[in-house]
Amino acid sequence: MTAKLILSLNGVILDEYPLDKERVTIGRKPTNDIAIDNLAVSGEHAVVITLLNDSFLEDLESTNGVIVNGFEVKKHYLIHNDLIEIGRHTLLYVNDQQKPLADVDKTVLVRHTPKNNVVEADKKAPRERSAPSSLPHADKDSTEANSHLSTQTQHTAAHPVATIQILTGPNTGKELELTKSLTTLGKPGVQVAVLTRRPHGFYITHVEGKKFPLINGLPIKDQPHVLQDHDVIELAGIKMEFYLK
Repeated sequence: MTAKLILSLNGVILDEYPLDKERVTIGRKPTNDIAIDNLAVSGEHAVVITLLNDSFLEDLESTNGVIVNGFEVKKHYLIHNDLIEIGRHTLLYVNDQQKPLADVDKTVLVRHTPKNNVVEADKKAPRERSAPSSLPHADKDSTEANSHLSTQTQHTAAHPVATIQILTGPNTGKELELTKSLTTLGKPGVQVAVLTRRPHGFYITHVEGKKFPLINGLPIKDQPHVLQDHDVIELAGIKMEFYLK
């Protein structure tokens, strides 16, 4: 069964939306996939990116923010029965085919204190996001958190062995063998992409950040980009090489 979002207001179900494509946008403008006609909702409020059987929710710098299970989030890996609050509406994430989260990268989830006040989006300027540092710090406590490499979901062995090697930054030389279905790359709050194994190759997709990742010096678009042997990826100020063994 395809994962879906169930839209409700004051406990009354309004509609259901299957997550049957990679990008599903949420906002007040009618051009969104999930259009919510309420001034508490920004024109382009949030997006859900679905890759294989996994979905990621991202706040698009909205005025009132996005709350999941009572906590404001910027980027969140969705789990079956997560309750999303956007303005005065709620969206229930339903995915009963989702596998256990034994190997999920916890760093992709950013939680803040709960928000109590909702303002009309047209009456308040969008909040400014603090400027991220160009490179991650390499102190003892943050080296692993900023390693730019994490893996999730279960092992698959249908493809040739592929590897990501860090070329710049404090983790230069570190390698990660891509033996999982889904790998997150980057630094939450700065720039994040996901790398997926598919039957016909490896793809990289932009998830978070104002700028798109660079492949061999050129920015990718908002659609999945197929990776070739020895492609150089530049993400969150770090260069890394994708290659097949």
